[in-house]
Amino acid sequence: QLQLVESGGDLVEPGGSLRLSCAASGFRLDYYAIGWFRQAPGKEREGVICIGRAGDIITYRDAVKGRFAVSRAGYLQMNSLKPEDEAVYYCAATDECKAPAPDFEAHFVWGQGTQVTVSS
Repeated sequence: QLQLVESGGDLVEPGGSLRLSCAASGFRLDYYAIGWFRQAPGKEREGVICIGRAGDIITYRDAVKGRFAVSRAGYLQMNSLKPEDEAVYYCAATDECKAPAPDFEAHFVWGQGTQVTVSS
C-alpha cells in the first residue's frame, strides 16, 4: 500500500520555525517529485512548494519565498512563520512539478496532513 505520513506540525509563535517531515511507505519517495500543500479553515487546498526529482524547486506562493525551504529528504523547513501560514499541511507525490500551478490530480498519493498553528 502506498502511503505518505507527515509529521512535525505544532503550535508555534509568530516568527517561529517548524520543520515538517514527509515519510513514504510502499514506494521510494526519492523516485518522485514531492509537492507540499496546505489548507486553512474555510479555504481551498493550495500548493505551497514542490521539489522535483533533480532538486528543482517551484514555489507556488510568493508569500513563502525566502521563508520556506524544501529538501529531497522529505523536509519542509518553515521559518518566520506568520498567522496566515496556519493550516493543515500535506505532502504528496507526483512525477514532476508543474508550473505555474500544481496539477492536483497528478499527485497519486497524499498524506493525512499535519496541523500547523501560528499563534501567540
